[in-house]
Amino acid sequence: MVTAAGSRRDQTFWIYQAHLCAQVSKVVFVQMTAQVDYLVVVFTATSGASGELLGSDEKDLVQLVWQLVNVNTKTLGRVNEILIRPDLSDSTEEKSDEDVVVEGKEEDESSSGADCMYTATSLDSGLNMFNLQLTNEVNSAGAGTSLCLCTDGQLHIRQVIHPEAASKNIPVPDCFYSFFDLRKEFKNHFATSDLKALNAHVMAESLSLPVDVSSMWDPSANQDPLPAEVAVQQVRLMTSIVLSLLSEPYCHSFSNPERINERFESGTCSKMEKVCDNTVIRARGLPWQSSDQDIARFFKGLNIAKGGAALCLNAQGRRNGEALVRFVSEEHRDLALQRHKHHMGNRYIEVYKATGEDFLKIAGGTSNEVAMFLSREDQIIVRMRGLPFNATQDDVLRFFSPEDGSKETCPISGGKDGILFVRYPDGRPTGDAFVLFACEEHAQCALKKHKELLGKRYIELFKSTAAEVQQVLNRYSSAPLIPVAPAPLVSVLPAVSLLPPPGGVRDCLRLRGLPYTATIEDILTFLGEFTQDVRQHGVHMVLNQQSRPSGDCFIQMTSAERALQASQRLHKQVMSSQRGANSRYVEVFPCSTDEMGLVLMGGSLSHTHTHTHNRSRSGTGLSPPPCLSPPSYSFTPVQQILPTDAAAAAAAAAALYPPMGHMLLAPRPLHPGHPYYPASAQLYMNYNAYYPSPPGSPTTLGFYPAHSSMSSPGGLVRMPGLPYNGSGVKDLINAVQGYQYAPEDALIHAHAAVHSHDPARTLLTQPKEWVCI
Repeated sequence: MVTAAGSRRDQTFWIYQAHLCAQVSKVVFVQMTAQVDYLVVVFTATSGASGELLGSDEKDLVQLVWQLVNVNTKTLGRVNEILIRPDLSDSTEEKSDEDVVVEGKEEDESSSGADCMYTATSLDSGLNMFNLQLTNEVNSAGAGTSLCLCTDGQLHIRQVIHPEAASKNIPVPDCFYSFFDLRKEFKNHFATSDLKALNAHVMAESLSLPVDVSSMWDPSANQDPLPAEVAVQQVRLMTSIVLSLLSEPYCHSFSNPERINERFESGTCSKMEKVCDNTVIRARGLPWQSSDQDIARFFKGLNIAKGGAALCLNAQGRRNGEALVRFVSEEHRDLALQRHKHHMGNRYIEVYKATGEDFLKIAGGTSNEVAMFLSREDQIIVRMRGLPFNATQDDVLRFFSPEDGSKETCPISGGKDGILFVRYPDGRPTGDAFVLFACEEHAQCALKKHKELLGKRYIELFKSTAAEVQQVLNRYSSAPLIPVAPAPLVSVLPAVSLLPPPGGVRDCLRLRGLPYTATIEDILTFLGEFTQDVRQHGVHMVLNQQSRPSGDCFIQMTSAERALQASQRLHKQVMSSQRGANSRYVEVFPCSTDEMGLVLMGGSLSHTHTHTHNRSRSGTGLSPPPCLSPPSYSFTPVQQILPTDAAAAAAAAAALYPPMGHMLLAPRPLHPGHPYYPASAQLYMNYNAYYPSPPGSPTTLGFYPAHSSMSSPGGLVRMPGLPYNGSGVKDLINAVQGYQYAPEDALIHAHAAVHSHDPARTLLTQPKEWVCI
C-alpha cells in the first residue's frame, strides 16, 4: 500500500518532485501526428453516476486507474490505482513530519486487483502523484519518451478531470491535454460500428477476445457509486483491445490524438459566416460580471470555436445573464448539454440548444472598423460607459494614465488605435467606448478606476468581449435616427398629417398614474365637485395591449374653463381605490379632444408644459400613432375608386381623414363604396381600448376599395367579445345607440349551431366583409 500524506508540505513535495522529474527525464507528451512510444490506458470513477452519464452530476473524482502499454514491444506495465479520499479531520496541520510511504499490494477483501495502490487527499495531489508515478515508470522502461493517454470514450478526460480541476482552480498536468479515444480508433477498422453504442465489452467481442461475461460491468446500467474492482477490470480489458489493434491483421497506428484547448481564443465572426445549428448552445443564469473566459472555464474540457462565446445584452445594453456558445463540433455540443445545471460559483447554469442564426444575431458583425479593432489577438477588452459626449481619445488616454506617485500602470495597447468609440449612424457619440489592454494585469489595474470622474461624469468600467463589441456596435448602427412612418398604401393620396392641429379647445382632462385597480366610481369620487361637469359617456379608461389598465384615463368636460380649474385643483392629489389598499398621487392635465383621440389611437402625448394653452408646434410633445397601417402587407390588386386629379384627390382625402375629435364625438354614416381592408388580410391596429364609452375610434380606416355587398349605403361593424348569454339584437341596439344603422343589417357571427328561435344569432350564409371601427 502506498500512502501519500495529505498535509500541505507533502503536497508541495509531490508538485516539486513531479516538476523536477519531468525536467530531468525529458518525457514528451505527444502533440504531433507521429506514432507514440507509450499508451497510458486510463479509467476514472466519481462518487456519482457512471457509464454514459459519467460527469453529468458534477460529482468529484474518487478513483483513477491506469496501465502503461509499450507500443513498440507490445508489453504491459503494472496496473496502478489512486484513491482520492479527502481528509476531513481538523488536525491536518498537526500531522507528524515522519509520514511513511509503504509500497505493496492490498490483500484484504476490499482489494480491487491493482498491482499498486496509492491514496491522495485531494484532486491536486492525486493528479501530481499520477504525473510523477507515470514519469518514473516511463523512465524505468528506458526505451522511448513520447506517451499519450487512451480512454474508452470522451467522458473520463473532458467531463470528469478538466471540469473539476477548473472549478477548483487546480492546474492540470500537460498529459491530460491530449488523448486517444479508443472507440474512434476501433471504428477506423470497423466502420459500420455505431460510435455511441460502442464500449469495451462490445469492442472485445468484435475482436474475439476472451471476456468473462458474468463479471463484466454493463456501462448502460448506471451504478452509483461504481464498485472499485470495475475500474481495474475495465483497464485490463482496454489494454487487451489496444494490443489486439497493434497486432496483425490490424497493425493500427496511434498517431492522431484528440486535443483539448488550453485557453479560449477570442475573435470576430462575420454575419455572412455559416454556423451549424448543431454546434450552438444557450447558457442561462450567468453572473452579470462573468466574461467569455469564465464561460470557457465553465466548459473546460470542451473545445469552443474561436470567438465562440457571446454574452447577450438586454434592451438597455446591459448583460442579461445569458450567453450563446459555439463549439467546434456536434459531439462537443452534446457533451456541453450534459452540464445542464452545473455550477459557476454559487449559481447553477442552465444549458439549452440554440441555432446558428441565434449566434450570428449576437456575435456577427459587418463593420470594418470593428474588425480592425478586434484584429489584435491576445488583447483584453474593457468597456467604458457614461463618457461625456465631447470626450476625445486624448481624454481617454489621460483617464488611464498613472496618477502622480502611483506605481500601477494601465497603458492602452496601441495608444489611440486601441480606443473604439461607439457612435450613432450620423456620427453622434453614444457615451460608450471600448479600449484594449495588452495583458490581464493592465486590465485589472484599469478596472480599479471604476466610477472615477472624467470631466464631470463618473465612468463605469466592465471587462468585455469581442462578441459584446459586435453586439453594441450592431445595435447602435442599426437604430433609426427618426422613426420612419410607413409608406402610404395609395400613392395618389396627398400627404396628410396625423398630428392634431395646434391650438384647439382644451375641454378634456388626462389623468396619469391611476392605481391599476381604479374603477369608474373611483375616478368620479376623485373628481368631487367636478363630476357634474363630465359629459355623458365621457370617461375613457385606457387599456394596454394585454387589455389591462395602463394607468391613464381621459375625461371629456363640458367646458375648457372647468377642465382647467379641475387640473389646477386636482393635480398630484391622492386617489384611493376601493378594490385595493394602494393609493397613488395622480397627475391631471388639460388636453383637447384631438389630442385625446390621438392617444387613444396609439400615439403618445407628453406634456412638457402642462398648463400652457398656446404652445408651439415643436413643443406639443405629440407623436403620431406608431402603426396605423403596417408597411409590409400584400393585397390583391383591386379597382381604384379615388379620382386621379389633384382637386378630386384633396376632396377624397378630406373625407377619409377627418379631424380626430370628429372621429370620436361625431359618428356619421359612411359614404357609398367606402374602402375597407379585404377579409383575407390580417388587420393590425396599435391603438389602446377604453371603457365604458361606446366605440369612438375612426369610422373610416383603410385605403383599399372592395366591391360592396351591402344593399344600401352604410358600413359593417365587427364587435368582438360579445357575451354568449346576450339577448341578441336588443343588446346591439343599446350598444350602438346614437349611431345610424339599418336594424335589418344587424347580425352576430355565431361559432356554434344556428339558433332557429333567435334569428339575430343566425350566421348569414351570404359572404360579408368586416370593418373594424
